[in-house]
Amino acid sequence: MGPTASEDREAAGYDRVMLMDHFYQLPIIGAPEEPMFECYSMLSAIAQHTEKVRLSALVTGNTYRNPGLLAKTLTTLDHVSHGRATLGIGAGWFEAEHLALGFEFGTFTERFEKLEEALHIIVPMLCGEQPTLHGKHYTAVDAVNSPAPLSKIPIMIGGQGEKKTLRMVAQYADESNLLGEVKDIPRKLEVLAEHCDRLGRDRSEIAVTKLLMVAVAPTLEELEADLEAIAQVKGWDGATREMARNVLIFGDVDTVGERIAEAVSLGLDGITVDLPVNGHNPERVELLGEIALKALG
Repeated sequence: MGPTASEDREAAGYDRVMLMDHFYQLPIIGAPEEPMFECYSMLSAIAQHTEKVRLSALVTGNTYRNPGLLAKTLTTLDHVSHGRATLGIGAGWFEAEHLALGFEFGTFTERFEKLEEALHIIVPMLCGEQPTLHGKHYTAVDAVNSPAPLSKIPIMIGGQGEKKTLRMVAQYADESNLLGEVKDIPRKLEVLAEHCDRLGRDRSEIAVTKLLMVAVAPTLEELEADLEAIAQVKGWDGATREMARNVLIFGDVDTVGERIAEAVSLGLDGITVDLPVNGHNPERVELLGEIALKALG
């Protein structure tokens, strides 16, 4: 997503622009050979073409960067955007990308150990402290972050794991971005509240959003045309096209609006949206912005 697209999103009423932190396109959506820019370099470029939207990865793969480097990267983004950076972070999951580019992948347990150790370094560095950590995976010694961020950089942890991810949200984060199915939202909110109670955290301090994958057009006929066009470019077969219809929130204005309103009514503070079929079309971006704002009330 380039600067022109980001301007479209800002004008359409979105309050954030978020990029995937990946070096390869995701499986099914595209091939590794398709163009993919480095996330934070592109966010810094987008900062120069926007004025209001917050800027974030959705979400940073912790395994791709040393924690001290990531803290400096976020601080730099905060300065070049005049205080609009948010740190979205997760444990990392895309094994093929790690193996191809030489990033250590490790086990599920190791990746979450790394994430928690990283937060022990990143959070203090973003708050003007000088952390020291001699961890199993990372070290830092009186780590200085100068200049300090212009603002308090919110920390969003992405994911929905009940034992690890939501506990870390309760312990470290300002925001939670859930994955998974809409029907699971009440359960995830309940688990998050339980973690907050155990840790002595006020649950209301944490804003919870949900990633919704959407395909929308003014009419179903136009949406089918959009799907056919992208399928031709990507080489999607009939099964992949049918999966898109079933997995995405797929429909016209009324259908998508109802589905978004249903998700919000389950206790969310907001939503994040992705348009894998027609997000390259500024008119569809603007349309979804209008629908989402109406659904959020």
